[in-house]
Amino acid sequence: DVRYTPAAGATFAGAPRAFSSICSGYDSQVLTVLGGQWGDEGKGKLVDILALKYDMIARFNGGANAGHTLVVDGKKFAFHLLPCGMLYEDKTNIIGNGVVVHIPTLLKELQSLDDANVDYDGRLKISDRAHLVLDAHQVVDGLRESALGSGAIGTTKKGIGPTYASKCNRNGLRVGDLFEDDFDKKYNALVDNLQSMYEFDYDRKEELDRLYSYKEKIEDMVIDTVHYVNSSIRSGKTVLAEGANAALLDIDFGTYPYVTSSPTTAGGVSTGLGIAPTKIDAAIGVVKAYTTRVGAGPFPTELEDDVGQEMRDVGHEYGTTTGRPRRCGWLDIPVVQYGHMVNNYQSMNITKLDVLSGLDEIKIGKEYKIDGEVLPYGMMPSTLDGLGKVEVEYETMDGWKSDISKCTKFEELPAAAQAYLKRIEELVGVEVSWVGTGPGRKEMATQGFEAVY
Repeated sequence: DVRYTPAAGATFAGAPRAFSSICSGYDSQVLTVLGGQWGDEGKGKLVDILALKYDMIARFNGGANAGHTLVVDGKKFAFHLLPCGMLYEDKTNIIGNGVVVHIPTLLKELQSLDDANVDYDGRLKISDRAHLVLDAHQVVDGLRESALGSGAIGTTKKGIGPTYASKCNRNGLRVGDLFEDDFDKKYNALVDNLQSMYEFDYDRKEELDRLYSYKEKIEDMVIDTVHYVNSSIRSGKTVLAEGANAALLDIDFGTYPYVTSSPTTAGGVSTGLGIAPTKIDAAIGVVKAYTTRVGAGPFPTELEDDVGQEMRDVGHEYGTTTGRPRRCGWLDIPVVQYGHMVNNYQSMNITKLDVLSGLDEIKIGKEYKIDGEVLPYGMMPSTLDGLGKVEVEYETMDGWKSDISKCTKFEELPAAAQAYLKRIEELVGVEVSWVGTGPGRKEMATQGFEAVY
Protein backbone atom coordinates (compact mmCIF):
# COMPACT_ATOMS: atom_id res chain seq x y z
CA ASP A 1 0.00 0.00 0.00
CA VAL A 2 1.16 3.51 -0.81
CA ARG A 3 0.05 5.86 1.92
CA TYR A 4 1.26 9.25 0.80
CA THR A 5 -0.12 11.81 -1.60
CA PRO A 6 0.93 11.64 -5.24
CA ALA A 7 1.48 14.81 -7.21
CA ALA A 8 -1.40 16.84 -8.63
CA GLY A 9 -3.99 14.32 -9.66
CA ALA A 10 -1.48 11.57 -10.42
CA THR A 11 -2.31 7.97 -9.68
CA PHE A 12 0.09 5.21 -8.82
CA ALA A 13 1.50 2.27 -10.73
CA GLY A 14 -0.86 0.48 -13.05
CA ALA A 15 -3.77 2.90 -12.69
CA PRO A 16 -4.95 5.18 -15.53
CA ARG A 17 -3.14 8.47 -15.99
CA ALA A 18 -5.34 11.23 -14.67
CA PHE A 19 -3.02 14.18 -14.28
CA SER A 20 -4.76 17.49 -13.71
CA SER A 21 -2.44 20.51 -13.80
CA ILE A 22 1.21 19.81 -14.46
CA CYS A 23 3.69 21.56 -12.17
CA SER A 24 5.95 23.53 -14.48
CA GLY A 25 7.81 25.21 -11.62
CA TYR A 26 6.70 28.64 -12.78
CA ASP A 27 3.85 29.17 -10.32
CA SER A 28 5.39 28.60 -6.86
CA GLN A 29 6.59 31.15 -4.36
CA VAL A 30 9.10 28.69 -2.88
CA LEU A 31 10.19 25.87 -5.18
CA THR A 32 12.95 23.32 -4.81
CA VAL A 33 14.61 21.34 -7.60
CA LEU A 34 16.07 18.07 -6.33
CA GLY A 35 18.13 15.24 -7.80
CA GLY A 36 16.24 11.96 -7.88
CA GLN A 37 19.06 9.43 -8.31
CA TRP A 38 22.78 9.44 -7.44
CA GLY A 39 23.54 12.95 -8.68
CA ASP A 40 24.68 14.32 -12.04
CA GLU A 41 21.09 14.38 -13.34
CA GLY A 42 21.48 17.80 -14.94
CA LYS A 43 19.64 19.85 -12.31
CA GLY A 44 21.50 23.02 -13.22
CA LYS A 45 19.85 23.32 -16.62
CA LEU A 46 16.31 23.36 -15.21
CA VAL A 47 17.31 25.68 -12.38
CA ASP A 48 18.90 27.99 -14.93
CA ILE A 49 15.66 28.09 -16.96
CA LEU A 50 13.35 28.52 -13.96
CA ALA A 51 15.61 31.16 -12.42
CA LEU A 52 14.16 33.69 -14.88
CA LYS A 53 10.90 33.57 -12.90
CA TYR A 54 12.39 33.77 -9.38
CA ASP A 55 13.79 36.59 -7.29
CA MET A 56 16.27 34.49 -5.35
CA ILE A 57 18.18 31.32 -6.18
CA ALA A 58 19.58 29.51 -3.16
CA ARG A 59 22.01 26.68 -2.41
CA PHE A 60 21.11 24.84 0.80
CA ASN A 61 23.50 21.89 1.07
CA GLY A 62 26.89 20.49 0.15
CA GLY A 63 29.86 22.47 -1.03
CA ALA A 64 32.29 22.40 -3.92
CA ASN A 65 31.63 18.66 -4.29
CA ALA A 66 28.64 19.60 -6.42
CA GLY A 67 29.03 20.49 -10.07
CA HIS A 68 26.68 22.28 -12.43
CA THR A 69 27.83 22.96 -15.96
CA LEU A 70 25.80 25.63 -17.72
CA VAL A 71 26.06 26.71 -21.34
CA VAL A 72 24.72 30.21 -22.02
CA ASP A 73 25.26 31.99 -25.34
CA GLY A 74 27.98 29.50 -26.20
CA LYS A 75 29.91 30.18 -22.99
CA LYS A 76 30.43 27.31 -20.56
CA PHE A 77 30.35 27.94 -16.81
CA ALA A 78 31.22 25.24 -14.26
CA PHE A 79 29.80 26.18 -10.87
CA HIS A 80 30.67 24.13 -7.80
CA LEU A 81 29.59 26.59 -5.11
CA LEU A 82 27.77 29.43 -6.80
CA PRO A 83 24.01 29.21 -7.39
CA CYS A 84 22.90 29.09 -11.03
CA GLY A 85 21.21 32.49 -10.77
CA MET A 86 24.57 34.25 -10.83
CA LEU A 87 24.28 34.36 -14.62
CA TYR A 88 21.22 36.64 -14.41
CA GLU A 89 22.03 40.22 -13.53
CA ASP A 90 18.71 40.86 -11.78
CA LYS A 91 18.75 37.81 -9.45
CA THR A 92 19.85 37.56 -5.84
CA ASN A 93 21.81 34.42 -4.97
CA ILE A 94 22.02 32.78 -1.57
CA ILE A 95 24.64 30.43 -0.17
CA GLY A 96 22.71 29.10 2.79
CA ASN A 97 23.76 28.06 6.28
CA GLY A 98 23.68 24.37 5.28
CA VAL A 99 26.43 24.86 2.69
CA VAL A 100 30.15 24.44 3.49
CA VAL A 101 32.29 27.10 1.82
CA HIS A 102 35.84 26.85 0.53
CA ILE A 103 36.60 30.53 -0.04
CA PRO A 104 39.40 30.04 -2.65
CA THR A 105 36.99 28.00 -4.80
CA LEU A 106 34.31 30.66 -4.37
CA LEU A 107 36.67 33.45 -5.45
CA LYS A 108 37.84 31.43 -8.45
CA GLU A 109 34.25 31.02 -9.64
CA LEU A 110 33.57 34.73 -9.12
CA GLN A 111 36.67 35.45 -11.22
CA SER A 112 35.13 33.43 -14.08
CA LEU A 113 32.14 35.81 -13.93
CA ASP A 114 34.48 38.80 -13.95
CA ASP A 115 36.21 37.37 -17.01
CA ALA A 116 32.83 37.06 -18.77
CA ASN A 117 31.83 40.60 -17.73
CA VAL A 118 28.92 39.36 -15.58
CA ASP A 119 28.02 41.98 -12.96
CA TYR A 120 27.28 40.35 -9.60
CA ASP A 121 27.76 43.35 -7.31
CA GLY A 122 25.34 43.03 -4.38
CA ARG A 123 23.77 39.86 -5.81
CA LEU A 124 25.54 37.19 -3.73
CA LYS A 125 24.60 36.68 -0.08
CA ILE A 126 26.65 34.22 1.97
CA SER A 127 25.27 32.95 5.28
CA ASP A 128 27.29 33.95 8.30
CA ARG A 129 26.28 30.53 9.70
CA ALA A 130 27.76 28.53 6.79
CA HIS A 131 30.85 26.53 7.77
CA LEU A 132 34.29 27.16 6.32
CA VAL A 133 36.17 24.43 4.49
CA LEU A 134 39.86 24.70 5.36
CA ASP A 135 42.63 23.34 3.20
CA ALA A 136 43.35 21.18 6.28
CA HIS A 137 39.92 19.57 5.81
CA GLN A 138 40.92 18.67 2.26
CA VAL A 139 44.16 17.11 3.50
CA VAL A 140 42.18 15.04 6.02
CA ASP A 141 39.71 13.99 3.30
CA GLY A 142 42.56 12.59 1.19
CA LEU A 143 44.15 10.84 4.19
CA ARG A 144 40.84 9.23 5.15
CA GLU A 145 40.20 7.96 1.63
CA SER A 146 43.73 6.52 1.38
CA ALA A 147 43.37 4.79 4.75
CA LEU A 148 40.13 3.12 3.64
CA GLY A 149 41.95 1.45 0.75
CA SER A 150 39.61 -0.82 -1.23
CA GLY A 151 36.71 0.33 0.96
CA ALA A 152 37.12 4.00 -0.04
CA ILE A 153 33.89 5.97 -0.38
CA GLY A 154 35.02 7.70 -3.57
CA THR A 155 34.71 11.25 -2.26
CA THR A 156 35.79 14.26 -4.31
CA LYS A 157 38.49 14.96 -1.66
CA LYS A 158 37.22 18.52 -1.47
CA GLY A 159 37.10 18.44 2.34
CA ILE A 160 33.32 18.35 2.53
CA GLY A 161 32.88 15.36 4.87
CA PRO A 162 35.58 16.46 7.34
CA THR A 163 34.07 19.96 7.43
CA TYR A 164 30.63 18.59 8.30
CA ALA A 165 32.35 16.37 10.90
CA SER A 166 33.90 19.49 12.46
CA LYS A 167 30.47 21.10 12.41
CA CYS A 168 28.94 18.16 14.28
CA ASN A 169 31.91 18.02 16.66
CA ARG A 170 31.05 21.66 17.41
CA ASN A 171 34.55 22.94 16.83
CA GLY A 172 34.01 24.03 13.21
CA LEU A 173 34.54 27.54 11.91
CA ARG A 174 31.65 29.52 10.48
CA VAL A 175 31.92 32.30 7.92
CA GLY A 176 30.84 34.82 10.57
CA ASP A 177 33.74 33.76 12.81
CA LEU A 178 36.19 35.20 10.29
CA PHE A 179 35.11 38.68 11.34
CA GLU A 180 35.50 38.08 15.09
CA ASP A 181 38.58 39.02 17.15
CA ASP A 182 39.17 35.46 18.36
CA PHE A 183 39.17 33.83 14.93
CA ASP A 184 42.84 32.85 15.16
CA LYS A 185 42.25 31.04 18.46
CA LYS A 186 39.30 29.11 17.00
CA TYR A 187 41.29 28.34 13.87
CA ASN A 188 44.28 27.00 15.81
CA ALA A 189 42.06 24.93 18.08
CA LEU A 190 40.41 23.31 15.04
CA VAL A 191 43.70 22.56 13.27
CA ASP A 192 45.14 21.21 16.56
CA ASN A 193 42.18 18.85 16.74
CA LEU A 194 42.55 17.69 13.13
CA GLN A 195 46.31 17.14 13.53
CA SER A 196 45.78 15.17 16.75
CA MET A 197 43.45 12.77 14.91
CA TYR A 198 45.36 12.63 11.62
CA GLU A 199 49.10 13.15 11.71
CA PHE A 200 50.07 15.60 8.98
CA ASP A 201 52.33 18.61 8.56
CA TYR A 202 50.59 21.86 7.78
CA ASP A 203 51.52 25.50 7.21
CA ARG A 204 48.77 27.01 9.31
CA LYS A 205 50.29 30.52 9.29
CA GLU A 206 50.07 30.62 5.48
CA GLU A 207 46.40 29.62 5.51
CA LEU A 208 45.50 31.90 8.40
CA ASP A 209 47.10 34.89 6.67
CA ARG A 210 45.27 33.96 3.47
CA LEU A 211 41.91 33.68 5.28
CA TYR A 212 42.42 37.14 6.77
CA SER A 213 43.18 38.46 3.28
CA TYR A 214 39.79 37.18 2.09
CA LYS A 215 37.85 39.20 4.66
CA GLU A 216 37.78 42.39 2.63
CA LYS A 217 36.81 40.51 -0.55
CA ILE A 218 33.73 38.84 0.94
CA GLU A 219 32.73 41.17 3.79
CA ASP A 220 29.90 42.86 1.87
CA MET A 221 28.49 39.46 0.86
CA VAL A 222 28.22 37.95 4.36
CA ILE A 223 24.84 38.43 6.05
CA ASP A 224 22.24 36.69 8.21
CA THR A 225 20.62 34.82 5.32
CA VAL A 226 18.05 33.08 7.56
CA HIS A 227 16.47 36.42 8.42
CA TYR A 228 17.01 37.82 4.91
CA VAL A 229 15.33 34.91 3.11
CA ASN A 230 12.36 34.74 5.48
CA SER A 231 11.83 38.50 5.38
CA SER A 232 11.94 38.33 1.59
CA ILE A 233 9.33 35.56 1.52
CA ARG A 234 7.08 37.58 3.85
CA SER A 235 7.34 40.53 1.46
CA GLY A 236 6.23 38.37 -1.47
CA LYS A 237 9.60 37.52 -3.02
CA THR A 238 10.06 34.12 -4.67
CA VAL A 239 12.76 31.56 -3.87
CA LEU A 240 14.18 28.74 -5.98
CA ALA A 241 16.20 26.30 -3.85
CA GLU A 242 18.61 24.24 -5.93
CA GLY A 243 19.70 20.91 -4.52
CA ALA A 244 23.22 19.56 -4.79
CA ASN A 245 23.83 15.80 -5.11
CA ALA A 246 20.65 13.69 -4.97
CA ALA A 247 18.22 11.49 -3.03
CA LEU A 248 20.33 8.32 -2.98
CA LEU A 249 23.33 10.33 -1.73
CA ASP A 250 21.44 11.81 1.25
CA ILE A 251 23.30 11.32 4.53
CA ASP A 252 20.19 9.66 6.06
CA PHE A 253 18.25 8.22 3.13
CA GLY A 254 21.02 7.35 0.70
CA THR A 255 23.00 4.15 0.13
CA TYR A 256 25.04 4.63 3.31
CA PRO A 257 28.00 4.83 3.70
CA TYR A 258 28.39 5.58 -0.04
CA VAL A 259 26.67 8.92 0.38
CA THR A 260 27.50 12.59 0.72
CA SER A 261 27.67 14.27 4.11
CA SER A 262 24.64 16.56 3.97
CA PRO A 263 20.85 16.36 3.57
CA THR A 264 20.10 16.31 -0.16
CA THR A 265 16.34 15.78 0.07
CA ALA A 266 13.41 18.13 0.70
CA GLY A 267 14.07 18.38 4.44
CA GLY A 268 17.48 19.83 3.70
CA VAL A 269 15.84 22.95 2.26
CA SER A 270 14.44 23.72 5.70
CA THR A 271 17.60 22.96 7.67
CA GLY A 272 19.95 24.48 5.09
CA LEU A 273 18.12 27.76 4.54
CA GLY A 274 15.93 28.13 7.62
CA ILE A 275 12.69 27.99 5.60
CA ALA A 276 9.86 26.21 7.43
CA PRO A 277 8.56 23.10 5.61
CA THR A 278 5.08 24.59 5.29
CA LYS A 279 6.51 27.49 3.25
CA ILE A 280 7.84 25.17 0.50
CA ASP A 281 5.17 24.99 -2.20
CA ALA A 282 6.56 22.34 -4.53
CA ALA A 283 9.45 20.07 -5.42
CA ILE A 284 10.45 19.02 -8.93
CA GLY A 285 12.48 15.83 -9.16
CA VAL A 286 15.22 15.75 -11.78
CA VAL A 287 15.73 12.25 -13.13
CA LYS A 288 18.11 11.19 -15.89
CA ALA A 289 16.55 8.98 -18.59
CA TYR A 290 19.06 6.33 -17.53
CA THR A 291 21.08 5.93 -14.33
CA THR A 292 24.62 7.00 -13.45
CA ARG A 293 26.74 7.25 -10.36
CA VAL A 294 30.30 8.35 -9.58
CA GLY A 295 32.51 6.55 -7.11
CA ALA A 296 31.93 3.35 -5.22
CA GLY A 297 28.68 1.88 -3.91
CA PRO A 298 25.75 -0.26 -5.02
CA PHE A 299 24.29 0.17 -8.50
CA PRO A 300 21.70 -2.55 -9.29
CA THR A 301 21.06 -1.59 -12.95
CA GLU A 302 24.71 -0.95 -13.88
CA LEU A 303 25.81 -1.88 -17.42
CA GLU A 304 29.44 -2.92 -17.75
CA ASP A 305 29.15 -3.57 -21.48
CA ASP A 306 29.12 -1.72 -24.81
CA VAL A 307 25.70 -0.18 -24.09
CA GLY A 308 26.98 1.29 -20.82
CA GLN A 309 30.05 2.64 -22.61
CA GLU A 310 27.84 4.15 -25.34
CA MET A 311 25.80 5.96 -22.68
CA ARG A 312 29.03 7.25 -21.16
CA ASP A 313 30.43 8.46 -24.48
CA VAL A 314 27.24 9.93 -25.97
CA GLY A 315 26.18 11.49 -22.65
CA HIS A 316 29.71 12.77 -21.85
CA GLU A 317 29.39 11.07 -18.48
CA TYR A 318 32.50 12.36 -16.78
CA GLY A 319 32.30 14.24 -13.49
CA THR A 320 32.14 18.06 -13.53
CA THR A 321 34.06 18.22 -10.25
CA THR A 322 36.54 15.35 -10.64
CA GLY A 323 36.57 14.33 -14.31
CA ARG A 324 36.00 10.74 -13.21
CA PRO A 325 34.08 8.47 -15.63
CA ARG A 326 30.58 7.83 -14.35
CA ARG A 327 29.17 4.33 -14.11
CA CYS A 328 26.12 3.97 -16.37
CA GLY A 329 23.05 1.72 -16.45
CA TRP A 330 19.35 1.45 -17.25
CA LEU A 331 16.77 3.63 -15.51
CA ASP A 332 16.16 2.27 -12.00
CA ILE A 333 12.49 2.84 -11.17
CA PRO A 334 12.67 1.75 -7.49
CA VAL A 335 15.31 4.46 -6.97
CA VAL A 336 13.00 7.09 -8.52
CA GLN A 337 9.99 5.83 -6.53
CA TYR A 338 11.99 6.03 -3.32
CA GLY A 339 13.10 9.59 -4.12
CA HIS A 340 9.48 10.57 -4.76
CA MET A 341 8.36 9.00 -1.48
CA VAL A 342 10.90 11.05 0.47
CA ASN A 343 10.52 14.31 -1.52
CA ASN A 344 6.91 14.21 -2.82
CA TYR A 345 7.66 15.55 -6.29
CA GLN A 346 4.95 17.62 -7.94
CA SER A 347 6.47 16.78 -11.32
CA MET A 348 9.63 15.38 -12.89
CA ASN A 349 12.21 16.68 -15.32
CA ILE A 350 13.51 13.70 -17.33
CA THR A 351 16.94 14.73 -18.59
CA LYS A 352 19.23 13.53 -21.39
CA LEU A 353 16.56 11.54 -23.21
CA ASP A 354 18.55 12.20 -26.40
CA VAL A 355 21.39 9.99 -25.13
CA LEU A 356 19.14 6.95 -25.62
CA SER A 357 18.22 7.89 -29.21
CA GLY A 358 20.75 5.54 -30.82
CA LEU A 359 19.48 2.37 -29.14
CA ASP A 360 17.28 -0.26 -30.82
CA GLU A 361 15.65 -1.14 -27.52
CA ILE A 362 15.64 0.34 -24.04
CA LYS A 363 15.19 -1.43 -20.75
CA ILE A 364 13.58 -0.09 -17.59
CA GLY A 365 14.51 -1.55 -14.22
CA LYS A 366 10.90 -1.90 -13.11
CA GLU A 367 11.13 -3.45 -9.63
CA TYR A 368 13.39 -5.11 -7.10
CA LYS A 369 13.06 -8.66 -5.85
CA ILE A 370 14.73 -10.22 -2.83
CA ASP A 371 14.46 -14.00 -2.47
CA GLY A 372 11.71 -13.99 -5.08
CA GLU A 373 9.59 -11.39 -3.26
CA VAL A 374 8.86 -8.07 -5.00
CA LEU A 375 9.69 -5.10 -2.78
CA PRO A 376 6.71 -2.75 -2.37
CA TYR A 377 6.69 0.76 -3.84
CA GLY A 378 9.17 3.02 -2.07
CA MET A 379 11.01 0.33 -0.12
CA MET A 380 14.79 0.55 -0.36
CA PRO A 381 17.10 -1.79 1.57
CA SER A 382 19.03 0.18 4.20
CA THR A 383 22.23 -1.88 4.12
CA LEU A 384 24.79 -2.66 1.46
CA ASP A 385 24.21 -6.36 2.02
CA GLY A 386 20.48 -5.86 1.50
CA LEU A 387 21.04 -3.95 -1.73
CA GLY A 388 23.48 -6.59 -2.86
CA LYS A 389 20.70 -9.17 -2.70
CA VAL A 390 18.25 -7.37 -5.00
CA GLU A 391 17.44 -8.79 -8.38
CA VAL A 392 16.14 -6.26 -10.90
CA GLU A 393 13.10 -7.13 -12.99
CA TYR A 394 13.30 -5.39 -16.38
CA GLU A 395 10.83 -4.55 -19.08
CA THR A 396 11.96 -3.79 -22.61
CA MET A 397 10.65 -0.97 -24.78
CA ASP A 398 11.28 0.02 -28.38
CA GLY A 399 13.90 2.63 -29.12
CA TRP A 400 13.28 5.57 -31.47
CA LYS A 401 16.63 6.08 -33.27
CA SER A 402 15.92 9.65 -34.39
CA ASP A 403 17.12 13.12 -33.51
CA ILE A 404 14.87 14.68 -30.85
CA SER A 405 16.87 17.86 -30.23
CA LYS A 406 14.37 20.07 -32.12
CA CYS A 407 11.34 18.79 -30.18
CA THR A 408 9.94 21.45 -27.87
CA LYS A 409 6.64 19.77 -27.02
CA PHE A 410 5.94 16.35 -25.55
CA GLU A 411 3.68 15.51 -28.50
CA GLU A 412 6.49 16.29 -30.99
CA LEU A 413 8.64 13.47 -29.62
CA PRO A 414 8.71 10.14 -31.49
CA ALA A 415 5.91 7.80 -30.43
CA ALA A 416 8.38 5.37 -28.82
CA ALA A 417 9.97 8.19 -26.79
CA GLN A 418 6.52 9.31 -25.62
CA ALA A 419 5.71 5.73 -24.65
CA TYR A 420 8.93 5.52 -22.62
CA LEU A 421 8.08 8.72 -20.72
CA LYS A 422 4.48 7.66 -20.13
CA ARG A 423 5.67 4.35 -18.73
CA ILE A 424 7.93 6.22 -16.29
CA GLU A 425 4.95 8.36 -15.25
CA GLU A 426 2.83 5.27 -14.65
CA LEU A 427 5.48 3.45 -12.63
CA VAL A 428 6.43 6.43 -10.47
CA GLY A 429 3.02 8.10 -10.24
CA VAL A 430 4.32 11.56 -11.11
CA GLU A 431 3.84 13.50 -14.32
CA VAL A 432 6.76 14.53 -16.50
CA SER A 433 6.84 18.30 -16.95
CA TRP A 434 10.18 18.87 -18.66
CA VAL A 435 12.21 16.60 -20.98
CA GLY A 436 15.86 17.19 -21.84
CA THR A 437 16.36 16.66 -25.59
CA GLY A 438 19.97 17.88 -25.97
CA PRO A 439 22.76 19.69 -24.11
CA GLY A 440 21.73 23.21 -25.16
CA ARG A 441 19.81 25.42 -22.76
CA LYS A 442 16.72 25.53 -25.00
CA GLU A 443 16.84 21.85 -25.91
CA MET A 444 13.91 21.00 -23.66
CA ALA A 445 10.44 19.68 -24.43
CA THR A 446 7.51 20.56 -22.16
CA GLN A 447 4.22 18.87 -21.41
CA GLY A 448 1.15 21.03 -20.88
CA PHE A 449 2.77 24.47 -20.80
CA GLU A 450 5.09 26.78 -22.73
CA ALA A 451 8.73 27.21 -21.73
CA VAL A 452 9.99 30.75 -21.18
CA TYR A 453 13.61 31.52 -22.05
